[in-house]
Amino acid sequence: MKHEYRLFLSTVALLTSVVAHAHGDAHLEAATRKFNPSQVEATAFGQEGDPAKVSRTIRITMDDKMRFVPGTLTVQKGETVRLRVTNRGAVLHELVIGTPKELAEHAEMMRKFPSMEHDAPHMAHVKPGRNGEIVWQFTQPGEFQFACLIPGHFEAGMVGKVVVK
Repeated sequence: MKHEYRLFLSTVALLTSVVAHAHGDAHLEAATRKFNPSQVEATAFGQEGDPAKVSRTIRITMDDKMRFVPGTLTVQKGETVRLRVTNRGAVLHELVIGTPKELAEHAEMMRKFPSMEHDAPHMAHVKPGRNGEIVWQFTQPGEFQFACLIPGHFEAGMVGKVVVK
């Protein structure tokens, strides 16, 4: 029994470190990211977009009222957009694209590991008074979300909707 318990604890510790590492060692601004088509991974909500194929730029602001403006985006299936995100607040915010289920799960993980850092093409981590961007191709029709997963922000309603037609 003791051996099984130790094995269980070891497995939890290993999984925790793998999950934390999977988020990267730094919050990179999109401007520092270099597009590499060989590293693009498809998700249920699209894939990293080629900056050379951006059809339009959508400006989104976020602030300490825990809201995004606009709160709903409408894009066409296959469209590649640049999401230009401005943090007008006094605290750190982020914009993360995903399915409602994935975002809720990630928000829960962020509550457990608040210092976890991100580095993925569907995320923009933006310091107060700064800008960030995501270039994303929406490859699947449906409704998806974007949210701030900083602990407490998601729970306060800092969530928006993406409608892909």
